[in-house]
Amino acid sequence: MRTGEPLPAVGEVLAALATGLWHWDTATGLVTLDTEAARLLGLPAEDAVLTEAQTRARLHPVDWNEITGVIQLAVAEDTLAEVRVRIMDDQGQVVRIVRSRSKPSFDPVKKVYELIGTLQEVTEPRPGTPAGRTTVTGDWRRSREAFLLDAGRALAEARSTTEVLRVAAGLSMPGFSPDGLAVFGVEGDRLTIIGHHGHQPGDESPFSHMALATDYPAAEVVRTGRAVYLSSPDDYRSRYPVTWPLARRFGRQSWAFLPLTVAGRTMGAWMAAFAYPVAFTPDERSVLTTVARMLAQALSRAGVAESERELTDGLQRSMLPTLGPQIPGMSVAARYVPTGGGLQVGGDWYDMIPLPNGRFALVIGDVQGHDVRAAGLMGQLRIALRAYASEGHRPDAVLSRASRFLHGMTYGDTEATDLRFATCLYVEADPTTGILDVARAGHPDPAIRMADGTVLTRPTAGGLPLGIDPDADYPTTRITLEPGETLLLCTDGLIETGGHDMETGWKRIRTILEDHKGDLEALADALVQAVHGPSSHHTTGPLADRREDDIAVLLLSRQGESAGDPVVVRPRVRRTMLSVAQAEPERVAVARQQLRELLHDWASADQVDSAVLLLSETLTNVLVHTDADALLLAEVRGDPGERRMRIEVTDTSDDLPHKRRPGELASSGRGLVLIELLADVWGVDPRGEGKSIWFELCESSASSE
Repeated sequence: MRTGEPLPAVGEVLAALATGLWHWDTATGLVTLDTEAARLLGLPAEDAVLTEAQTRARLHPVDWNEITGVIQLAVAEDTLAEVRVRIMDDQGQVVRIVRSRSKPSFDPVKKVYELIGTLQEVTEPRPGTPAGRTTVTGDWRRSREAFLLDAGRALAEARSTTEVLRVAAGLSMPGFSPDGLAVFGVEGDRLTIIGHHGHQPGDESPFSHMALATDYPAAEVVRTGRAVYLSSPDDYRSRYPVTWPLARRFGRQSWAFLPLTVAGRTMGAWMAAFAYPVAFTPDERSVLTTVARMLAQALSRAGVAESERELTDGLQRSMLPTLGPQIPGMSVAARYVPTGGGLQVGGDWYDMIPLPNGRFALVIGDVQGHDVRAAGLMGQLRIALRAYASEGHRPDAVLSRASRFLHGMTYGDTEATDLRFATCLYVEADPTTGILDVARAGHPDPAIRMADGTVLTRPTAGGLPLGIDPDADYPTTRITLEPGETLLLCTDGLIETGGHDMETGWKRIRTILEDHKGDLEALADALVQAVHGPSSHHTTGPLADRREDDIAVLLLSRQGESAGDPVVVRPRVRRTMLSVAQAEPERVAVARQQLRELLHDWASADQVDSAVLLLSETLTNVLVHTDADALLLAEVRGDPGERRMRIEVTDTSDDLPHKRRPGELASSGRGLVLIELLADVWGVDPRGEGKSIWFELCESSASSE
């Protein structure tokens, strides 16, 4: 153009640049388009005036919503509004992508916007298009930043090598997405394939264990620590003629090999292969380099985490025992699940110990804490318990010695600052008779699932957790495991996982035990699966969900009298036995709860209340009017609807009860009167030493009333 000649008209310039002009006034709700703008919106190439609804119909719904936010932001910041929108045809297909740039103005009085701007088509790369690419725009840069933020977040959340590779395979880079990915590692002087995507199984074989001296791009990257970019097959063939035949069969058009570097050390290489030519502009190389750096860090973190898990899992497995040989007439199942964050190792344990007298011991416990020290103390305590048990000591003596042992290791050390204790439940079992002698040190009580599905918690006498008091006593409670019954021992992780306390947690476990129909191994799996994992898999409780507690479960089942599955046998008798000592009047409440659990499916709630009242009166009568302890035996016999309950309270006193006529204000003397009124039948039986007071209620009598 010669000096002094007039500039061309704006319309001519815009037409030469394939740029359309548009005007939008929200006051009138009209959008005015010039010829090029109309063409870009898929209309005839002529000036047009559209309503907002007509304009909106030409755009992708998501993009229309984005336009509103961009305009408001541009007005607030007094900047240009720039947005990329997809143009749709009448069938809802995207026909082109255009970029709109406009300068919006806002009238605060009328609350209306007015925009004058341009429309220009954006050329998107497609597979098979030439390597030449359009200049990187501000839109692409913003998309790249959003992509890198999303990629960084996803890679940071990956917890294993498999997850890292899955995230890498799913990354969709703005404007150019790889068709195939491969991650190479290094072992000695050879390459290894850590993982790949976009290839068939077995395709990696020629590249596995390739010597680092090989003339291959990934090997060169590992040797030099510098990236290799190959924009075309000719480029690949000329630079790496030896290994080009290996890559040719995949039909790719461009390749990028980048070093995976952590703390200055190249730990491997990442290959991104494209099915179409890529020029690898500086911006594209920047994106690939950033992703490679994040990928290297994620793989490094995952590798360290997997090594820690392998180490701690191996440590935990080495400390937990096998359940040993089969026990005649009994079955045992156990589970251990590390559930905390960080190191997957803690202080929970279980054990089964053969004893010199032909019996065996079941032990379950929990050392305070969830760390390596807790695991170490657990291992030493388990060995000590095995040693004391193998010497033939009774359960109370075993726990007393173990408590002194742990106290000497922790509290006995005057320089120790990390004081620990442990809860423990020790059961000595006689496989012939089913008699269980139980000693408890601050641990949750055991529970028994009867053959008909009834579940009772078994309150047992206990002492302080191990290690606190070297002179603590651990009284022994004797219970009997009847044929077809199952004993449950567990740590508090099984009870409280999912935001439960001891009460609500036991209710949840009771439901699982009552409803289960399978064998002992399946029951162990069901208990763990029903409380562990996402909250959608189990019933959450009212408290905060604490997942740092491990879960340990130990089940002991006594086979039924007939040859068959011990869990499936359904005898028509269920019973419970409980002692109430003179010094333990609080166990009257325990006895009432035991009876309610025994009668959980009794047809008449009034009869259950009557039975609990009569039991309370009978036990209290023994404690108040004699110097003897009381023994409760409660039985339920028969088929549902026709069952009979018998409650018997025995003591060693020879003083027989007699019926009195208490005054209106008397505080005692009503026991036998109530029994006579409420029981279907009752009696007092003298024994060689002491007496037995009993009463019976019939389920059928309640239904006939």
